[in-house]
Amino acid sequence: MSFGITELIIILVIVLLLFGTKKLRSIGTDLGGAIKGFRSAVSEEQSEPNTQQSDEPSAPGSDPAASDQK
Repeated sequence: MSFGITELIIILVIVLLLFGTKKLRSIGTDLGGAIKGFRSAVSEEQSEPNTQQSDEPSAPGSDPAASDQK
């Protein structure tokens, strides 16, 4: 079942009447912020494995924090 242009316009008008323009603007802003946050989290997740490998000590058992405590 496919929606035509007239059905989508009717649904949009009903949603506009139910929520009002201020609430729809607020929902759109929140949704845009959520999408932006999701995209940044995904890009950080993709770049994170590369940075974790470089943070690990090169020699096993050599911990720079442990040598500072001695």
